[in-house]
Amino acid sequence: MQDPNEDTEWNDILRKKGILPPKETPKEDEEEEQIIQQQSIVKTYENMTLEELEENEDEFSEEDEAAIETYRQKRLAEWKANQIKNVFGEVNEISGQDYVQEVNKAGSSIWVVLHLYKPGIPLCTLINQHLSELARKFPQTKFLKSISTTCIPNYPDKNLPTVFVYFEGEMKAQFIGPLVFGGMNLKCDELEWRLAESGAVKTDLEENPRKQIQDQLMTSIRCSMPSRKDSDESDED
Repeated sequence: MQDPNEDTEWNDILRKKGILPPKETPKEDEEEEQIIQQQSIVKTYENMTLEELEENEDEFSEEDEAAIETYRQKRLAEWKANQIKNVFGEVNEISGQDYVQEVNKAGSSIWVVLHLYKPGIPLCTLINQHLSELARKFPQTKFLKSISTTCIPNYPDKNLPTVFVYFEGEMKAQFIGPLVFGGMNLKCDELEWRLAESGAVKTDLEENPRKQIQDQLMTSIRCSMPSRKDSDESDED
């Protein structure tokens, strides 16, 4: 008698006609198919959000749980890191009581820029405006401002404006007094360059903007100076 499970054209015809039952799937093929399905299920979680993982966790087998949990923790860590990078974006006002918490305990890998100022001092107002723009440009950096005597009692006005730069609670740079900032001619990109040199921000500026001004100034001075020939002719007169 002919084997009904044998792969022949005649048996295929008989199966299509319903005369022979469907061909039995070998056990090895069934196991291989199950493995493929499991791998497919495990792979789907890589494209899921944390919420989707929660909603579909009942659909995963026990064998997938360890891999899924590892992936869940990875996604959670990435999410937290992303939240930290985008948690700032503006200049916040603090008092002396907030100093330790907001500056010294700002957190791991957090750069802090603190501006000590006083209302009514034009350069302080200008720097606050520049810092607001830089805070939006560099939301991963924590920008703070504080009225000087509120933060540090009896802090002298002659030292204003003052900008401190901290990283993980340790001071990395300080800019004290109006001369350091170049007075009211200070541009936002010049302040950005200063902060970038200290490490507080990652600028896309390729060179110090102040250098361009200095180069232009020196060129202007050289052009306005009389040449040696003109000087000699003037002496003869």
